[in-house]
Amino acid sequence: MVAVYFERREDMRRFFLARLGASDDIEDLVQELYLKVQGLDAEPIDNPPAYLYRLASNLMLDRLRRQRRAGARDAEWRRENHASLGSTDVVDAPDAEAAVIARQRLQRLTESLRSLAPLTQKVFELHKFEGLTHAETAARLGISRSAVEKHVSLALKHLLTKIGR
Repeated sequence: MVAVYFERREDMRRFFLARLGASDDIEDLVQELYLKVQGLDAEPIDNPPAYLYRLASNLMLDRLRRQRRAGARDAEWRRENHASLGSTDVVDAPDAEAAVIARQRLQRLTESLRSLAPLTQKVFELHKFEGLTHAETAARLGISRSAVEKHVSLALKHLLTKIGR
């Protein structure tokens, strides 16, 4: 059964990706599936690929149920504690120091971007800040997709040099 897992590992990734979308859970689920398969008894299985997909479905459903229960538990905790604390609520915002560091980093990023050529700035802004694809950026600016890729690459290299990661 482990051999079937390795043959279909990429299929399992796509299976999870199709159902969960881009998620950090996918690699965890693929690894969890391996652990399940590795722990199986040596009993013969009539249709190993179908069994593998059934295991994958069950793992995914178990994970979704755990997440749903955790969300309900957290909501209940907040509701209960909100009532006992008056108007004070749990804040998910970063602390003041992290906010100041983020503002300073954003300022350095903005200053570094200003030192780029105007077209490179515009390409980077449309792609990274407005979320346009390379093709959409190229169409909007009337340049080739290859040119967009080069401008984005140039801007990223410049930013890495100026401010690091």
